[in-house]
Amino acid sequence: QVQLVESGGGLVQAGGSLRLSCAASGSIFKINAMSWYRQSPGKQRESVATINLASGRSTEYADSVKGRFTISKDNTKNTVYLEMNSLKPEDTGVYYCNTEVISTYYDSLFRRAANYWGQGTQVTVSS
Repeated sequence: QVQLVESGGGLVQAGGSLRLSCAASGSIFKINAMSWYRQSPGKQRESVATINLASGRSTEYADSVKGRFTISKDNTKNTVYLEMNSLKPEDTGVYYCNTEVISTYYDSLFRRAANYWGQGTQVTVSS
């Protein structure tokens, strides 16, 4: 099992910044990718940003956050960050961390990976 603990959410005025953190622990042999999703009121959960660790740390962003958000991973820890700048009221929502993990060496032989979710952290941007 893998546990994800998010932190860094809060209330901020439009134009402000927040930094979210997500620490992964547990049975981890290799992390393929770490992502941030968000669920805004009345909307479905959507992907915000992904860092692909299995492919040279490439990153992907939702069009709505490109140029404002940056996803990164600490090289020494299984921790991913989401730096959010120029926040807008429409960025309000619960932000969830997701990771695709290979838990053991034997799982790696069969390319068996599993997805895990954090509990979410609330981000509220006031206008």
